[in-house]
Amino acid sequence: MRSFLFVPGDSEKKLGKAMGTGADALIVDMEDSVALSRKDAAREITPAFVAENRGKGVALFVRVNAFDTGMTFGDLAAVMSAKPDGIMLPKAVGQGDVDRLAIALSALEARDGIEDGATRIFTVATETAEAVLSLGQKIVHPRLAAMTWGAEDLSASLSAQVKHGADGQYLAPFLHARNMCLFASRASGVLPVDSVYPDTRDLAGLEAETIAGRDIGFGSKCAIHPAQIEVINRVYTPTEEQLAWARRIKAAFDAEPDAGVLNLDGQMIDRPHLRLAERLLLLAP
Repeated sequence: MRSFLFVPGDSEKKLGKAMGTGADALIVDMEDSVALSRKDAAREITPAFVAENRGKGVALFVRVNAFDTGMTFGDLAAVMSAKPDGIMLPKAVGQGDVDRLAIALSALEARDGIEDGATRIFTVATETAEAVLSLGQKIVHPRLAAMTWGAEDLSASLSAQVKHGADGQYLAPFLHARNMCLFASRASGVLPVDSVYPDTRDLAGLEAETIAGRDIGFGSKCAIHPAQIEVINRVYTPTEEQLAWARRIKAAFDAEPDAGVLNLDGQMIDRPHLRLAERLLLLAP
């Protein structure tokens, strides 16, 4: 999946347009984009939307409210019968929060006749100082599918007055959080998803940030507006030249499956090249 689009879970109008945006996945949001007075409405609208649209070629995740709000389990109880592809947990703190969510998902899957383990977990892994510190070790759980990072809540946790320098780039603490999310995702064997680009009118800036994220190892990016999807999908879709290279690497190792190192056109290739080739081929249109 190249792109994840956040859509407010209490807006039937915005949800009605979301399936046609071209996003690979939607994150139906019951957290930050839903006012407190609209939480109950989101618990009705979100599962109805998921139930109606699952299995139509777009992955459907639901972002529930964080554990510290006291609303998480009510959100889960409301949406799980609709069988979302996954649950996004904000303000997640390491292994403990993933395990806690997984236990709740198993109970609700049993309640609703869903295969145990079918619901994946997607964490927002850097929204507090404690969460960033927890990323020093990998998270192991078969439900865990992806991790992303975020700067807004982290800035509040740090009491930071600004997130960007004069050049428009993230300052060091936020770059550190981004890097730790990337390291932790890859160490845990899950998809690293780059954070949102908040200026929806600056598509050139979005493209530059998306390319930079892709080049350092992110595999996808979140979006907050449909206009951002085309840019993200284009950047994360391999070119024909890249795919041709990947196919040749794959073919070389398929021909010699026991080899650790091969020579291809005078260039040494090894297992890391094969892993990169396989990731590129997974993104082929």
